[in-house]
Amino acid sequence: MHPEDFRFLDLNLLRVFDTVMSEGSLTRAADKLSLTQPAVSNAMRRLRDALGDELLVRHGHGVQPTPRAMVLWPVVREALGALQQSLAPEAFDPATASLTLVLAMADATASTLMPNLVPILEQEAPALTVRVLPLTTRDPRSMLDSKTADMAVGHFPAVLTDLTARAQAGTLVVHEHRRLYDGEYVAVMRKGHPLALMPLTPLTLEHYCAARHLLVSFSGRAYGFIDEALAALGRERHIALTVNQYTTAARVVSQSDLITVLPRHFVPITGIQHLLQVHPLPLEVPAVRVDALWHKRGPNRAAYDWLLQALNRATLKAFSH
Repeated sequence: MHPEDFRFLDLNLLRVFDTVMSEGSLTRAADKLSLTQPAVSNAMRRLRDALGDELLVRHGHGVQPTPRAMVLWPVVREALGALQQSLAPEAFDPATASLTLVLAMADATASTLMPNLVPILEQEAPALTVRVLPLTTRDPRSMLDSKTADMAVGHFPAVLTDLTARAQAGTLVVHEHRRLYDGEYVAVMRKGHPLALMPLTPLTLEHYCAARHLLVSFSGRAYGFIDEALAALGRERHIALTVNQYTTAARVVSQSDLITVLPRHFVPITGIQHLLQVHPLPLEVPAVRVDALWHKRGPNRAAYDWLLQALNRATLKAFSH
């Protein structure tokens, strides 16, 4: 599109485009917009003519966006969301709200936050429903983009690095994050483990690498941030087992000679702390930075603001014990 032509573009076409992209179907988009399907098809034709790109092609029973459409959509969604927020800010009253909010988090995070979040919900938002989904990735942005989850809570170092790089490069950033708490990782083994019975000296890197390890891996991949840190030192360890829950990891190491890595604050939450022995890791690893991550233009932005405030209060209570 030539810059001069933008003055004559019907901006209503962008709203239709955003809805079609969200729904992946002209029929569903028409229902959501309270328009007829021919009207939606006509709007998309006018936008295609204006931009000189097909934007959508038939695929099965729906439509598939072109590469140009995929580049354009986040920009359009951001602009429409900013305009809506400016002209018609959302209102959210937790005392009367009856919507459902979906959180994605690992079991260690849920065990830390949810017991303290529930009383807040009961007292301040009794009709609000919160669903917790298992976090199965270190990059949950696709879950947020597809609206599978409203917010993800976890340790996302690569995501935060990417968001910072995008912001510094002037690229559109559609996700926001806020730190909830910091912690540290520790080596955990059973009491009575051969390494636990050694004289009271720090766990050495040699003994650590020679042991058999259990890795908490959301993807099932037998390689994690500890292995990256070891590789930087020219060392490696043997991963004998991977599981996808911290609670499972604690249970397994309490009854075996495997060693795992857990957030220090999570060990008491396991309920079997008396069976476990904790050691500082024999190498430098990043702190446990747990962040809330969400889409800037999520459908319930005002509710997200309240939820973040509630999560902060739950965090403070969890770490005040």
